[in-house]
Amino acid sequence: MPLLICHECDTLQRLPALEQGSEARCHLCGARIYRQRRGGLSVPLALLLGAAVFFLLANFFPLLTLHIQGNSQTSSITGAALALYREGMGAIALLTWLTSVLFPGLVIASGLYVLTALRFGLRLPGLRRILKLISLVHPWGMLDVFMLGVMVALVKLSGTADITLGVGIQAFAALVILFAWAMSQLEIRQLWQRLEEISR
Repeated sequence: MPLLICHECDTLQRLPALEQGSEARCHLCGARIYRQRRGGLSVPLALLLGAAVFFLLANFFPLLTLHIQGNSQTSSITGAALALYREGMGAIALLTWLTSVLFPGLVIASGLYVLTALRFGLRLPGLRRILKLISLVHPWGMLDVFMLGVMVALVKLSGTADITLGVGIQAFAALVILFAWAMSQLEIRQLWQRLEEISR
């Protein structure tokens, strides 16, 4: 049985074999240290596939169109970052693009790569490195923060311009939900355990 350290009290203990839907708790403090989710890897894989579709839609279609005094201007996620850059806010523009486009895209693509390999028992190259990458990059995918910023901007602009919501913002809203749901279904320890099984 593998050894695990409790994240609450740092007690070293052995992890028993778990069935789907069950969890292991620390024998000292009672904190949950591991959960074997129902559905195995199929559920997060399906959710990430859906998130990938909405990610592409959100990035290739406009978020919204502003109509001001007869002029119309369409904006996308990358367009919003570029607008910030043109206004002299380069650092904020870069942070916006990284946390709403690059990092979420990396997590989705690498997650699909790893989950597909582990779900179907494929020994694809670089699985260990990519699994480590997911753990490092995942906290920087702040789609919900970007969505909150868009909502605040919509409220402020509603009094000065007519706003038409595009396919991109609807896809982005669905992406935020699916991405968060998929990440909540990922148990990193379960992925490492499965990786060890197919590597034998």
